[in-house]
Amino acid sequence: MDVTLPAPQTAHTATAASFANREGFDEDFLGVMVPIPTLDGIETILLPYMHFSVLLRPDKRLAAVTALEIDGAKLMDLDRSGIQWRLDPRIGEDLQTGERVYARNDIDRGHLVRRASAVWGDTRTEAATANEDTFHYTNAAPQAAKFNQGLELWLGLESYLLENAADNGRRLIVFTGPIFSDLDPVYRGVEIPLRYFKIAVFLQEGSLAATGYVVDQTPQLADLDDVPKPGTVGDDAPPLGPFRTFQVPIRDLAALTGLNLAQLIAVDRMPIAAALPSARITSTWRELSSPECLDLDFDLPC
Repeated sequence: MDVTLPAPQTAHTATAASFANREGFDEDFLGVMVPIPTLDGIETILLPYMHFSVLLRPDKRLAAVTALEIDGAKLMDLDRSGIQWRLDPRIGEDLQTGERVYARNDIDRGHLVRRASAVWGDTRTEAATANEDTFHYTNAAPQAAKFNQGLELWLGLESYLLENAADNGRRLIVFTGPIFSDLDPVYRGVEIPLRYFKIAVFLQEGSLAATGYVVDQTPQLADLDDVPKPGTVGDDAPPLGPFRTFQVPIRDLAALTGLNLAQLIAVDRMPIAAALPSARITSTWRELSSPECLDLDFDLPC
């Protein structure tokens, strides 16, 4: 069940009132309707920001999925200096993570919506608003510092796809979120997801296309002394090592997250997804070792 919050009214605090112009994710951004994936049977709250929306899971105090629109022709290079992480005043503090989770440890506030990808617009003011909006705790997920700071391939995924996969004026939609499981360690009252997913949606030769990816931080979390050790990953995941990123069938992401991804499963560009529609989850995951491995034709050695 989704709960879409109305635009703040003047009776709210000044901080909350500043969200009045946030339209959030545009489902028609590519010229083809691409709705935000929903999560059946679990309460969620839809929070609009500049150029993106967060579908929050109050039970986890983290996002179920974030939905970002990127206009590559309008990207701007703005820095992050002086921007502080903050709570979203439109919802209660008990429904979101805060500084307590990240204080005095090696846990980073990992951006789900990548800051650099959201910073675009017709004006510098628009881009600056998006820049600041990415620093809400609703857009953060607990990540091992080494994982968050050192994964060049994962961080560069959106840039590569924006430059090589989209043909609609360099426009791209990105859905990102945690893959929750019973193996996730609980730290200061919050589950730390072991894995994260990303789905890129774009137009390829005029038709809707999508690709899915997973990255794992289990090895990094195991090295943190004050975080409970992650559970042993069983048959539902390959043996993931440090800094390993995989391209995966989107149908696997639907099974692992519970999100409704039917539209994107139908346009998945991963050839194995169509060739082996009933393959066991994780059995067809393809490890990526460099940006060249992301080539949509899969004709480059990796």
